[in-house]
Amino acid sequence: MPADSQRKSVPPPATGEPFAFRTTLIVVALAFFAIFLLMPLAVVFAEALRGGIAGYMKAIGNPDTLAAIGLTLLVAVIAVPANMIFGVCAAWAIAKFEFKGKSFVVTLIDLPFSVSPVIAGLVYVLLFGAKGYLGPWLDDWGIEIIFAVPGIVLATIFVTFPFVARELIPLMQEQGTGDEEAALSLGATGLKTFMFVTFPNVRWALLYGVLLCNARAMGEFGAVAVVSGKIRGLTNTMPLQVEILYNEYAFTAAFAVASLLALLALVTLAVKTALEWRYGDQIAGSNGH
Repeated sequence: MPADSQRKSVPPPATGEPFAFRTTLIVVALAFFAIFLLMPLAVVFAEALRGGIAGYMKAIGNPDTLAAIGLTLLVAVIAVPANMIFGVCAAWAIAKFEFKGKSFVVTLIDLPFSVSPVIAGLVYVLLFGAKGYLGPWLDDWGIEIIFAVPGIVLATIFVTFPFVARELIPLMQEQGTGDEEAALSLGATGLKTFMFVTFPNVRWALLYGVLLCNARAMGEFGAVAVVSGKIRGLTNTMPLQVEILYNEYAFTAAFAVASLLALLALVTLAVKTALEWRYGDQIAGSNGH
C-alpha cells in the first residue's frame, strides 16, 4: 500500500483536539501523577532505607512492630474470607433472585462507602463497649470485644464488606440466569450449579474483589483506631504502629513499616492490572458500577 494511502487511513483523534492541547493534557496528567503519587512513594522508601538495610531490618524486627504485622495479617485472614463468603452469597441472591426489599439490601451493601470509618468504630464502641448497650452482658460472660482483636475484626469487616459483593453483582446480573436454569433443568443441585456454572464465570472478578478487600483490610486506620485502644504489642495494626512511631519521632521505623504497606499497595496494583489485562472481558461487567 502506498505511503500516502497509509497516512490517509490513520483516523484522527476521537475528540478532534489540536495536538498541542492533547500534549498539554498528557503532560499535566503525568506531572500530577509524579508529584502526588510517585514522589510520596519514593520518599517513603528513601526514608525507610535512610539507616541502610541493617537499620531497616532492625526497625521491622522490633517486637511491637512484629506484633502489629502479625495482628494485621490475622485480621485480614479472618475478614477477607468472611467478606468473600458474604459477597458471593449477596451477589448470588441479588442477581439471580427477585424478592421484596432487594433495592434496600443493595443500599445496605453500599453503606460503608458513605459512612465514615470513624463513625463505624464509634457505633461498635456504643454497642459493645463497657458502657455500651451490650457491654454489661458481654462482661458478665467474660467476652471482650472493644480494645481487643474481635473488635478490630468486626470494624475491618464492616469497612471492607462491599468490595467483593460490588464486584460480583453487576457481572452476575449481566450474565442472567439462563445457564443456571439449564443446569437445574438437567438435574444439577444448587451447589453443583454454583460450583460448575456460576463460579467459573465470575472467578476472576471474585479474585479482583478479594484483592481490593485485602488491601483495604490491611490499610484500614479510622475504624480500627477507635476500637483497638492502641495497646502496644496487643491491638496495634500496621497503620496504627506507623502513627505511634511517627509521633514518637522514630521516623525511620515509621517509614519502614509504612514501606511494607506501600509494597502491599504496589503488589495489589500489579496483580489488579494483570487481571484486567488478561481477563478484562470477564471483569468489565463488575466494574460497570
